[in-house]
Amino acid sequence: MSITLCIIVKDQEATIHDCLKRAQEFTNEIILVDTGSSDRTIEISKQFHTVHIIQHTWRDHFAEARNRSLEFAKGDWIMWLDADELIDDKPRNRLLLKEIIQQTTANIIYFPVVNYVGKSMDKEYKNNSFHSYQPRLFRNHLGIQFINRIHEFPKLPESHEIEAHYIDILIHHYGYLDEADQQYQKFNRNIELLSLELKNAQSNPWIYYHLASEFYRIKEYLQAFGLINTAIVVFLNLEQKPPALLYRLKYAILVETNSYDGAWPSIQKAIDLYPDYVDLHYYKALILKQRKQYAEAIIALDTCLSLGDKSRNYFILKGTGTFRAQQLKEECFQLLESIS
Repeated sequence: MSITLCIIVKDQEATIHDCLKRAQEFTNEIILVDTGSSDRTIEISKQFHTVHIIQHTWRDHFAEARNRSLEFAKGDWIMWLDADELIDDKPRNRLLLKEIIQQTTANIIYFPVVNYVGKSMDKEYKNNSFHSYQPRLFRNHLGIQFINRIHEFPKLPESHEIEAHYIDILIHHYGYLDEADQQYQKFNRNIELLSLELKNAQSNPWIYYHLASEFYRIKEYLQAFGLINTAIVVFLNLEQKPPALLYRLKYAILVETNSYDGAWPSIQKAIDLYPDYVDLHYYKALILKQRKQYAEAIIALDTCLSLGDKSRNYFILKGTGTFRAQQLKEECFQLLESIS
């Protein structure tokens, strides 16, 4: 069973070497679609003998560029990465992946992706990260195509049932560790693409969520809050339960803007919908602490510690079920003692 890596690039000379060096240990060929690089990205990529370079005219559509790479993939399986991502290359991981693709009956394999946030790779950057499982490997020749102009993902044709397998091989994503000016460049590009998507699909609530996330990332909280509420309303109008990710962003905004009155007691309704989402319990504890309800906050933090922060179902801030919850619990105990 062979694996083809499909990757799209543009002006990523700073990261492409390490990305391809790691990836070639797991793959048999690499299809690299370049959308107009003017730096050394192509020169560096040519150093790897399994890389096949395809030139593609950029048309403001990530899924289109991804699908272009699929046209040339010969492997039994297709892996997809970004140029600022590194697959964890422990020797046991290579053996594990080889074993899984030989034995599994699944057609999609989910990997845990670690998104590091902040301005630089300082000593705390590993703790400043978010974890979620994403479909990063799928069988070739099933008709799977990427969809969405931005925040693209692979979609299986309706004629096939989704059968998924989860594997614990980390993919490290460093794209959110850029300097502030680079973040604003990404923000402007993403807002432009999302606005194009919105013109064609105003009833798609995920577009409002992604717009909210972009404004949240640059700390434009008022804009972000309005958009996340719109996303929730659109889901409800479609008679669908809003995904947990939306509630997480909503209460992250309220906590970071010290809007505790607006967050309480409504956060409990979100927890009732997603009782095993550790981040929501953690935000509840933060709100209760601010309201000086320390005993109740400790109960919420005990729930966090019992849940942990390794769920396959949610987008989780590292530590909300471990060290962050424990530290906040100790602070609440100290505050309780000070008033007793």
